[in-house]
Amino acid sequence: IAADAQAHPLNPLERGRQRPTWASAAMTDTARLPRRLLLVLVAGLDRCAADDSTHRFADGEAIKLWANKIGPYHNPQETYNFFALPFCSDDDLSQVEHKWGGLGEVLEGNDLVNSGLDMSFKVDRVEPVALCSIRLDEEKVATFTYAIRNHYWYQFFLDDLPIWGMVGEVAGDEAEETAEGSAPPEGGSGEPLMYTHRRLSIGYNGDRVIQVNLTSEAPASLAAGQELTLTYTVEWKAVEIGFAKRFERYLDYDFFEHQIHWFSIFNSFMMVLFLVGIVALILMRTLRRDYARYTSDADGDDLDADVDESGWKQVHGDVFRVPVQPILFAALVGTGAQLAAMGLIAILTATLLTLYTGRGAVVTTCITCYLLTCLVGGYVSGGLYMQMGGRQWTRVLLYTASLFPVSVILTMAVLNLVAMGYRSMSAIPFTTVVVMLILWLLVAVPLTVAGTILGRNFGGVADYPCRVNAIPRLVPEKAWFAKPPVLVLLGGVLPFGSIFIEMYFIFTSFWNYKYYYVYGFLLLVFAILSVVTVCVTIVVTYFLLNNEDYRWAWTSFLSGASTSIYVLAYSVYYFLFKTKMSGFFQTVFYFGYMLLFCTMLGLQCGAVGYLGCSAFVKRIYRNIKSD
Repeated sequence: IAADAQAHPLNPLERGRQRPTWASAAMTDTARLPRRLLLVLVAGLDRCAADDSTHRFADGEAIKLWANKIGPYHNPQETYNFFALPFCSDDDLSQVEHKWGGLGEVLEGNDLVNSGLDMSFKVDRVEPVALCSIRLDEEKVATFTYAIRNHYWYQFFLDDLPIWGMVGEVAGDEAEETAEGSAPPEGGSGEPLMYTHRRLSIGYNGDRVIQVNLTSEAPASLAAGQELTLTYTVEWKAVEIGFAKRFERYLDYDFFEHQIHWFSIFNSFMMVLFLVGIVALILMRTLRRDYARYTSDADGDDLDADVDESGWKQVHGDVFRVPVQPILFAALVGTGAQLAAMGLIAILTATLLTLYTGRGAVVTTCITCYLLTCLVGGYVSGGLYMQMGGRQWTRVLLYTASLFPVSVILTMAVLNLVAMGYRSMSAIPFTTVVVMLILWLLVAVPLTVAGTILGRNFGGVADYPCRVNAIPRLVPEKAWFAKPPVLVLLGGVLPFGSIFIEMYFIFTSFWNYKYYYVYGFLLLVFAILSVVTVCVTIVVTYFLLNNEDYRWAWTSFLSGASTSIYVLAYSVYYFLFKTKMSGFFQTVFYFGYMLLFCTMLGLQCGAVGYLGCSAFVKRIYRNIKSD
């Protein structure tokens, strides 16, 4: 990684112009740790207030254009600070004016710096204004050439409105855009040309900025010894669009509200009706017949009748036996229940609020919901472990509080090392890591402890309708298709089928620069996934018990969790055939994020499946007569 990073044309190791990251700035960050921690904690989880936080400007008032990041178009996570390219500023980034954001904004890899463009509200600059001049040498020519041939794009923000532009173009490659409007393929045999003029067209309504358009012009060839002058113009024009609707132009209605999206929801809804019908059939016909046969046999009305010695009724003395690894099992179910509650609350919040308009708002909301729902995780795991008759409360508490955070920490540590090797903005600063640890220690762990105590005292009543035999029953041999591993793999097919269309929209919004805003769709898909998961795991559990295998607890959990296996397989397909990502950096980040996402999805679906099956099993065994 280090060799690859040092060979990277944008590696600023010699220039020292990249923002400090985890290891490279440990000493300087430690010296300033108390002050920066105070700033971050005072700012809270949301974005800190800036001078333009009111989004109102007086005529002639100075307005700043913030530069955020730059990177190859096809690799969304491979981003660098805007001044990693040798544009105009030769100062160290610590001396450049920054617009500090909140926790979510930093975790998304945003770091806004002053672009240096002199602008005032409603003040036109018709004649080109010189921003700076660049004297090209061999190193700068190589850097700009690499950036242009790899279609590097950059991002600005004006009054929190995003603006995108390209560094340059390759002569003769302008017509190679794909049907989806993405940049042409990397490389190109033409001459690289760098844009030297930016034309900003800004729309306003009263004292508010409504829209911003950026046009890159005046492409110039690159040659050592040549001097390029970067210029810009600003044009203000009145528009009638209201401030509340200014972000709608960034939303791709044709993509997210396409007919296929509605059809997928309808298809998933029909699948729910089908599965609910199957479960109702099991409950109303099969179980009723089983009850009738079992009770008639118990009453002894017909001594000559055949005795039914098979089926789920024969394992009533073992069906509520404690599963293997009860501490791990309780912690996984509690963590999954917490993630399900977090997802539901976050989706509801995003449905009611326009979170997509704020940098890092979605990440901040998810972190807040995760911290608050630690109470749910502790309650579910503590109550379940109490029902199992457990005594090692410290272990189940530590497992519940740390299983998922540890997996996140390990994954992000690997990604952070890669990002540090490339000096990318995706590297998480040391102070942000410290803040995350403080939040986990001071909020997540105490809430998990409180939830475990509540679950132990109020949710730990073992209301099993049947006693557990002292000696475990032998599990008979079954056909290969009735064995738990096969049932587990089959259990994830239908839940994945109910969400895979929505996975395409979510992946596209995350990896292809689209704002995801249809949280109403996502809420409906979340409900459909939960119902389908419960129904499928109930069918799997009934099939398992009917084959006299009482080991249903882990089977039901893993059956629901197996949905994540198919989502992970789909992510591989999406990476290979739906994106143009390339390089070690982007590949590691893509599959690192996908592994985290699938882990969350698997824990959530596993917990939902087990809790639904637990209610089903208790219900069917409550009506049988047993000695």
